[in-house]
Amino acid sequence: MFGQKLILIVEDEPLVAMALIDQIERLDGRVAGPTRTVAQALAMLERQEIAAAILDANLADRDVTPVGLVLAERGVPFLIHSAVGIPAELARAFPSIRVIRKPAGPDVVAAHLLKTMTGD
Repeated sequence: MFGQKLILIVEDEPLVAMALIDQIERLDGRVAGPTRTVAQALAMLERQEIAAAILDANLADRDVTPVGLVLAERGVPFLIHSAVGIPAELARAFPSIRVIRKPAGPDVVAAHLLKTMTGD
């Protein structure tokens, strides 16, 4: 379903990250990451051409806003997968951003990412 596209996973919970990786790979995607911090995610974006991303809202070093802003500037589709919702700055900049609340399973997250990628 992902057609070997590269999906960035930004998630600081190892078990959640591994479940997302497994699901993306099962659906014929390739995974960049997982990254645990904003700094790691931004560095990854400098090295890789990402097709889409799954972002946790709160990471080890801060909220994910800088990553979301870079992705949006580049036209890369992404969604927020978080127990706390979307960071305020991202919500103001992108009020229609897709937010999938934890503990949604990786199958649900992947399905919503596919919809985000196709504009549904």
